[in-house]
Amino acid sequence: TLDLTCRRMSCFPKFSEMEKMVNVEAEINEVQPLLLSVRLGSKFQFYFIGKKCEILQDMNRHLEAILKEKRDLRKRLIKHRCEESLPIEATFHKCIVELLAEAVTFIEKLESHLQSVKSIPQVPHMMSNMDTTLSKTKVLMIELEELTEQILKWEELQKEVYSN
Repeated sequence: TLDLTCRRMSCFPKFSEMEKMVNVEAEINEVQPLLLSVRLGSKFQFYFIGKKCEILQDMNRHLEAILKEKRDLRKRLIKHRCEESLPIEATFHKCIVELLAEAVTFIEKLESHLQSVKSIPQVPHMMSNMDTTLSKTKVLMIELEELTEQILKWEELQKEVYSN
């Protein structure tokens, strides 16, 4: 009973209070580094989560813009072309007809220029073909000259034979 009463009523109340305070401070000192690491970790985690969130929001805005453009493009493709024509005042009809004619000639010239540009890589091959064709033509000209001389000689012989 003495021990029980002794613990219930401390003879050194200040001492027991001090002991409790020291125990609480020891617990705080044990928990404080854990809390600090949790706070720092959560701050860094929130920082990186914030950055990731910003990046995702930027990507989301970009994708929304693409989808909006895609929808607009689909609408334009589905619409009939006559709905898209702009009204032109009658005074400008003559100019529009002239412009259309010039546009057609421009497109034709552009196509011919494009074909010329496309044929540029084939120029060396074409040049070699032209060289071989030129040499063949020279050979044929020489043969033609020889044949012409033979015909003229034959003609003279025939004249002599008929004259005799």
